[in-house]
Amino acid sequence: MLLAIDTSTAQVGLALYDGVQVSGELYWQSHAHHTQELAPAIAELLARTAMTMDAVHVLGVALGPGSFTSLRVGLALAKGLALARHLPLVGIPSLDVLAAAQPVHGPNLVAVIQAGRGRLAVGWYKAVKNHWRPHGPVTVTSIAELSRRIRQRTWVCGELTASERAHLSRKYKNVVLASPAQCVRRPGILAELAWEKWQANKIDSAASLAPIYLHLAGGLPG
Repeated sequence: MLLAIDTSTAQVGLALYDGVQVSGELYWQSHAHHTQELAPAIAELLARTAMTMDAVHVLGVALGPGSFTSLRVGLALAKGLALARHLPLVGIPSLDVLAAAQPVHGPNLVAVIQAGRGRLAVGWYKAVKNHWRPHGPVTVTSIAELSRRIRQRTWVCGELTASERAHLSRKYKNVVLASPAQCVRRPGILAELAWEKWQANKIDSAASLAPIYLHLAGGLPG
């Protein structure tokens, strides 16, 4: 069984996955209470699925980008569990979790996460063999600049406020907005991606695994 942990932003998620099905999944808005809520939520998920930590044989964790403080909470817990229980650990970029859940409607995808101070962390993806693959570095930008950069038909997903969705919808000829439900970072998707890497023996060192921080004009605040 794989336990997936995502604390990239205020959107927090947990999932249990065995390679065949998602046995349990929790998702909630934490409002900066990650430290107090995360461990009890894991215990709740295990109890609801009638499991214990002894059933967990691998850990998957979202690496960001995201809030500095939020990412530290999730990664610290995942690394602590990995070291204490001698479990393999797999890190997955948070924007890849968003992208993996999207249908391939065309050649281009943009996935976004709130970066604070009116900015967005933006990942660009291209369709390759019916899957989304990263295309270029992750950047931090404003909604206005993102809108200007989209010049071709592009599927856009992720954390967007009502005003940001309204701004992008004005470019209806080039922007296809994912629904709010499609914009959630599903911890079950994180679990699947981590499972695939684990099965391919692509595991990370618990001692050296680090979150993805973007240091641009102040970076992503915590």
